[in-house]
Amino acid sequence: MDFIDYYKVLGVDKSASTDDIKKAYRKLARKYHPDLNPNDKDAELNFKKVNEANEVLSDPDKRKKYDQYGKDWQHAEEFEKAKRSRAQRPQGDYSGYTYSHSGGSTQDFSDFFESMFGGATGFGGRGQKVRYRGQDYHAELHLSLMDVYTTKKQTLTVNGKNIRLSIPAGIEDGQTIKINGHGGPGIEGGPAGDLYITFFITNNTVFKRDGADLYKNVQVPLVKAVLGGEIVVETLTGKVKLKVTPGTDNGTKVKLKGKGFPKYKKEGQFGDLILTYNVSIPKNLTPEQRTLFEALEKANLA
Repeated sequence: MDFIDYYKVLGVDKSASTDDIKKAYRKLARKYHPDLNPNDKDAELNFKKVNEANEVLSDPDKRKKYDQYGKDWQHAEEFEKAKRSRAQRPQGDYSGYTYSHSGGSTQDFSDFFESMFGGATGFGGRGQKVRYRGQDYHAELHLSLMDVYTTKKQTLTVNGKNIRLSIPAGIEDGQTIKINGHGGPGIEGGPAGDLYITFFITNNTVFKRDGADLYKNVQVPLVKAVLGGEIVVETLTGKVKLKVTPGTDNGTKVKLKGKGFPKYKKEGQFGDLILTYNVSIPKNLTPEQRTLFEALEKANLA
């Protein structure tokens, strides 16, 4: 099995934080996404590498194993188990072991243990068959922002098998979830692999999303910015009336608590909606309106 440096694939250092890895993955996933690169085999290959790298480095436990064992990180648990058992047995006695294996060939698996135990063979001895873990499956699910505003159930078809899952409200673009045991079947009685689903969320609203917080620019007429008054603002759940304070400056920010997006796996909790007021400057003034502004200027009020 050739070694793939997942850190190089994502273009991050080994000291990269979880957020750094997440940002790098999102950027590259969009760059190489098949929808944006139709019939591009290189882009397709890079997209798979990026997803594979993210699957490992975004999971603290997998990342720790990868940092320690490199290309053989998937065998870490088997190795640790075998090492503990070996310490309790007479030297050279490897009988009675069974192992699971996530992907790769039997040769890869044997080479790994041979390198760890100095050429020892006979694993799964005494007529016992070696058990291999099933292959992990990867799937994508494309949804709109409003699709993930509420928790909903959806049925996916993966390798001809229908899988019904609950999609939690607030799931983020580029986020990957794991469904245990829904990957490929195990071999010789080994456990099934897992299913990893990566979500791609299209935001076709006027709101900008950052986690559970939403952002929106709101136009405020000049007269209301100067004199104060009420404006009507659209939120994700409907219209609300807001009071504009007299003398409101351009760029003023207003926070509407709890009017943002649902917080992931926190039932009933929402982020905030942050509004930025953009004061509208009137165009095409009538002669009378222009005269009024000139009067304000002479009075040092404009």
